[in-house]
Order: sequence, then structure tokens, then C-alpha cells
Amino acid sequence: MEEPLGDEGAKKAPTSERQKQQSSVSSMETSMKKVSKTTKPTISATSNLLAPKRSKPKNPSDSISNVTTTTTSSRKTSSVPVTRRNSTGGAPEKQSVSATKLQNTTTGSGAKTNSVSDPVKQSLPQLRRSSLPSAKPTIRTSSVSEVRKSVSMDKSLRTSIGSGVSKSETVKKSSVKPALSVSSSSSSSRRLTSSSLDSTGSSMSRKTISKLSSPSARTPSSSSGLRTGSLSISLDRSSNLSGRRRAGTPESRDSRFIILPLVETNKAGDDVRLDLRGHKVHSLNASGLNLTQNLEFVYLRDNLLSTLEGIEILKRVKVLDLSFNEFKGPGFEPLVNCQALQQLYLAGNQITSLVSLPQLPNLEFLSVAQNKLRSLSMAGQPRLQVLAASKNKITTLKNFPHLPVLEHLRVEENPILKIPHLEAASILLVGPTLKKFNDRDLSREEVAIAKRYPACTALCIRYGWELCRPENAADSTFRFLYEQWKEHFPPGYLLKDALVDQPFEEDACHCHFVFVEDNNLSADPQLVLKYQWFVEERALSSFSAIPDATGEVYWPKHGDIGKFLKVECTPIMGEIKYPPVFAISSRVSRGNGIPKVVNLEVEGELVEGNVIKGYAEIAWCGGTPGKGVASWLRRRWNSSPVVIAGAEDEEYRLTLDDIDSSLVFMYTPVTEEGAKGEPHYKYTDFVKAAPPSVSNVRIIGDFVEGNIVKGVGNYFGGKEGPSKFEWLRENKNTGDFVSISTGASEYALTTEDVGRRLAFVYSPINFEGQEGESVSILSLPVKQ
Repeated sequence: MEEPLGDEGAKKAPTSERQKQQSSVSSMETSMKKVSKTTKPTISATSNLLAPKRSKPKNPSDSISNVTTTTTSSRKTSSVPVTRRNSTGGAPEKQSVSATKLQNTTTGSGAKTNSVSDPVKQSLPQLRRSSLPSAKPTIRTSSVSEVRKSVSMDKSLRTSIGSGVSKSETVKKSSVKPALSVSSSSSSSRRLTSSSLDSTGSSMSRKTISKLSSPSARTPSSSSGLRTGSLSISLDRSSNLSGRRRAGTPESRDSRFIILPLVETNKAGDDVRLDLRGHKVHSLNASGLNLTQNLEFVYLRDNLLSTLEGIEILKRVKVLDLSFNEFKGPGFEPLVNCQALQQLYLAGNQITSLVSLPQLPNLEFLSVAQNKLRSLSMAGQPRLQVLAASKNKITTLKNFPHLPVLEHLRVEENPILKIPHLEAASILLVGPTLKKFNDRDLSREEVAIAKRYPACTALCIRYGWELCRPENAADSTFRFLYEQWKEHFPPGYLLKDALVDQPFEEDACHCHFVFVEDNNLSADPQLVLKYQWFVEERALSSFSAIPDATGEVYWPKHGDIGKFLKVECTPIMGEIKYPPVFAISSRVSRGNGIPKVVNLEVEGELVEGNVIKGYAEIAWCGGTPGKGVASWLRRRWNSSPVVIAGAEDEEYRLTLDDIDSSLVFMYTPVTEEGAKGEPHYKYTDFVKAAPPSVSNVRIIGDFVEGNIVKGVGNYFGGKEGPSKFEWLRENKNTGDFVSISTGASEYALTTEDVGRRLAFVYSPINFEGQEGESVSILSLPVKQ
């Protein structure tokens, strides 16, 4: 395959070849005049297009594509057309269609085409191939008259030569993969053969070509009068053929085009389109420039602009091409009025900084290739999908902007490429939306490496941290942040640790901030730590505070899955609040649906007779909370736990058998779906006996002389020891009770008891000899 000449190569072409080309075109003009007398436009305009000696295409097909390189001003003023420069930063590639192949594919020309010169004859098959198989070809090689019909030049040719094909026309007349270009119609054959353009991507499928509408897909026009049958459209399709063929070569077959934002240009007329490329415009306020509020497509590349003063009027502009001017920046503030802007081309200038570039809410494509940028620091662009920054002087990722939907990042031919794992760093900075890096799909190896870095890495890179090996990143990033914080610690304290556990859905996530006293300083022990949890989808986003999440533990919700958690810890000493430190977790993982016990507690005094209760803190991990299984076990000294029969609830009343034993609370979480988690255990201290006491004291038997009665009661308080019993008889005269028997709970009624009441006194004493409060009861008068 042949290498298409660039602008420099074209200047070195021999004069004899140029003369041959001019002679060939002249013969074609003569033949076309002979065939039909109804052709009104003169061919002199076309001849003038080929007159400049600045370029000579190497491929015969380029002789036709060069016709479209002249702008309106070059024809009106007879000045030399301005050479279009490539604003993509990509190197030119070899052409896939040779002149020999084109000659072999020519059919049906016959004798009627003898008057057409060889270069034109070789190009005609190209024109035919550029149409869809299902559509009627607009150009055939069977007759010169038919060629004239498809290459007719109307009056619009004088004002819009080099204009592009509308979106609908492009879809109808081409099903072959075209290679995109953001440059103008000049040098179209050279530019369209490249499959690695910095401002567009690499290659594109047939299904996505219908969605593509941008200056990189067609040559914009300043007039809507040029139609499908015009010369520039037909020749432009001819020049696109080499680019289409190139897209199928082995080198580019594995890459795919990034679909540029959809911009409707098929109905764009003079009232919404302005094309003044290569007109040596110095100022946007110049007279005759005719900038109006209605303009939506403005192409001002290849001029001498150095300031954006006057751009404020373009409040509806969607596509703005300012490539190859003399911008240096800063000074992009006027673009803040261009809120509808979707595609911005700034390639080929002298821009050193993008800091002044405002946030543009609809910007989806930005090309800043071939400038003098040292960083990509600029305002966040919420809808930017493609950022092309090849061929600059970028050395750092510091202050990398927030680009939440970026899909394609290009930084080829920059010093920053020396940084190891730069692609992994870009993945961390951009996030999961990134699909291509430097015009190729993301490397699986780099994606895996990016996952090994801690979550705070992206933020540290933005702050200026230098990327290191993944295994050293955790310590390195902490030391980096520590240096940023250390001047603001409470006096006498140092930060030892700041991290967050791996978070899972509906599972307890703990944060760990450890402040330690500095041995060299006297520290105030009254240090209080206040916490606040935040959540966000990207590590570089502005995190949103989670209401009421102000403790050391947070339970991620279902809506937190896939997001990052951030915890700010604010040290407070007395009434002074110090600047917070923070930690960022990895992404919240989805629960597996199997619950697990996070914590078990047993509340209640471990004393005989009391009721104790077990509490289980459950992480349901995405499952529906259900009723778990609880049970109590008893473990005596130096023995295994034994299940207590009937104790299958969270509450349990301690009994005599539990004294001097440790109880075990076992809980198994169960979801409504039936998923069981692992059982967990909570051991208690040993149960103590209650103080000795007696209740329900009473006398059993008939109170009749000669009978035996017995005093009884319900003892409580451990094992009963030598409790005391005493009987007393009532004195009829005084009403006092006098002791008549001690030590026995039984008593035989005598004659002296007749007509008198008896009293029984129960004094409980436990096994250890501890005596409780006495309880007494009176009997009825004894009968004879």
C-alpha cells in the first residue's frame, strides 16, 4: 500500500506531475462541455482549485479529493487555499486502496470515457464504490454524461466547495466503515486514512455510523444550498474511500470508534451554520464576521484568533471548531455563555492551561491535542465522554477534573507516559465509565492492578501523590495524607491509624481512627472524636452526608451497593474543634443473603430468680429479616454446656440449678426466605444465689386439742440451711405472744392452748449460714 503525502510532501512534488494533473482535469472539462450544452457553471473554478502548487497527491484518487480543499474566500480572492491541518494528534497511516487496484475494478467505461484523462478514469470506480449496494448509484463509469450529472456544479459550489454531506445523505450513500476526522475538507484523503484520530477514536461499525454527526464525520459547510449531486459531495465521498478501506486493515480491525455525541446537522442552513476556516480571522469582533445568536455550528479553524472575546453571543452553538489558531490561555471564561456547546475543538494552538475553562453542562467532546498543556486541571465536565489531549507536555495527573461519564481518554505523546501503571491510575481517577485509554480497550492487567489500590488513591493522586506499586500504596497514601494533616492535630496527639472496614450490604461497617499521645508532649486526656459518614458513587465526587450516621459503625443500605463510603473524624478538645481527618472505604459489596450475627449481648442481673434476656445484632446481608432460633445452655465449672430443656426464648428466669453455673445464650439468625446463618454464643458469668427468704408461710392441720399441726413456707435463696422455727401462744390477759416451742416445725396442741391463738415464726437460713428476714403467721383459736 502507498503512503499518502502530507502537506510537506505535497510541496515537494515535481512540477511536471502537477502539469500532468492540470492537463488531465482540463481534458475532463473539455469532454464534459462537449457532451452537454446545458452545463451552466464554468469549469474555470475547478481549474483554479487545482492551480496552487503547494500540494500534489501521490495517489490518483487524491487528485479528485483535492478539489474540495478550496474555501469560499480562496475562490473569490484567487488566494492560495490554506492547507488544512490535522487537529487530532494522530500520525498519518498508509492508504489501503492503491491506484492499480482502482484501475482493475473499472468496468463499463467503453469508448465514451476515452476523453477523460487517466487520473480521473482511475478515480471513477472510487466514486461508484462509495454508494450503498441497496441504493441507486449516483455516479457510474458508463458514460461521461452520467458523470457530469453526478458531478454537476451549481451556484452553491461557488460559496460552499468543500462542504460536508448531511447526516441523512451520508447514511444513504455509504455503508462502508469511514474513518473519522476532525479536520476540514482540505487534505481529506490524507486525514481520512487515519484510524487513530485523537479527537474521535479509532474505528466505527456500520451500525453506529448513522448515529455519528460531527465535524469529524463530514466537512462542515457555510451554505445549505449544496445538494447530493454536487461536485464537492461526490468528490468528498471519493476521498473517503481510502479511509473506509483503511478501517478494515489488520492494524485497526480490533479497534472501534467512539460514537461522538449526536448533533443534528442535516437540516442546518446559513442561519445556523458559519464556516470561515482559513480566512485569516484575527478577531471575533471583526466586521463582516456575522456572529449571531442563532448559530449552532461554527467552524473557525486555521485562523489567527488569540482571544475568545466576542464568543459570548453564541448562546446556541453546539459545535465550535477553534483548532489551529493562536490561543494560549487562560482566557476561556467567555465560553461560560455557551451552555448548549456539545463539541469543542481546540487542537493545534499554544494553550498552556485549561484552568479557566468553565463547566459546560452539555459538553460531550473536547479535543485539546497538539498544545502545550502541562496538566489537565480544569472545571469538572458532567457530560464529557471523550477527552483528547495527545501531543502535549502533560507531566502530572494532579488536579485531574471530575469527569463522571468519561469513556475515552487520550494522552499519547506526553511525558506522563513514563509513569508506571498510568492506565491503572486513569481508571482510578475516572471510574467505571472509562472504556478506552489511548485509543484502545482497557487492558485487563491494568484493570486488575487498579483494583489493588486503596480507595483513597484517586483522591491522593488529585492532591499530587506520586503513583507507586500497589502493594505499597496503602502505607504510602496514609503517609501522604498524614503530611497534609499533621499540622492540624490536637496538641500532644498523633494519628496512628485511619481506615474503614470492607463494607457489605446491611452489615456493620466499622471505622478506625486511632489518636495516640505523643511521648514528647503533655497531652490533654479529654479528647473526643466526632464522626460523620458520607456516601458517593465515585471517590472523586463531592460526598453526600448520611443523616444520623454519626457513630463508629454504619450499616450500608441496599442503595449503597457499589458506592464508596467516607468517614470524617473530627477531634474535639474542650471547646476547640480541629480540622477533620478522613478515610474512604472500598465499594460497598452486595450481601449474599445469608444473615450473620454481628454481636450478642445478655442483659440482666445474674442472681437466682431474676429474668435475663439475650439480644442479637444481625447483619441480614440483603435477606429479609426473620425470627431466629434462640436457646439457653448451662455450663458448670470445668464441664461442657448442657441444653436447658424448655429454654427456647430470648428471655430466661434463673433457677436454683443455675447457681454457681455459667449460662450460654445461643442464637441462629434466619431470614424470611429460610436462609440460616452461623450460630453464635454468648457466655455469662456465674449465677449467684439470692439472699435467703421465705414466702407463703402457713400452718397445716386442725386446731383441735390433741392434734399435731405443722408450720411450712416456701424457702428461696440458694440451698436452705438450718432455718429456725418457733411457736408462740397468745396471753389472754395482755394479748402478747409467749414462746412455747423452738427448733421444730411441728407442734402438738395441748389443753393450755384451748381458746387461744398460736403464732408460727419461720426464720430462713441458707446453706452458708446467712439468715434472712423472719416471717410469722397466726392460727385460729384452738378448740377443745
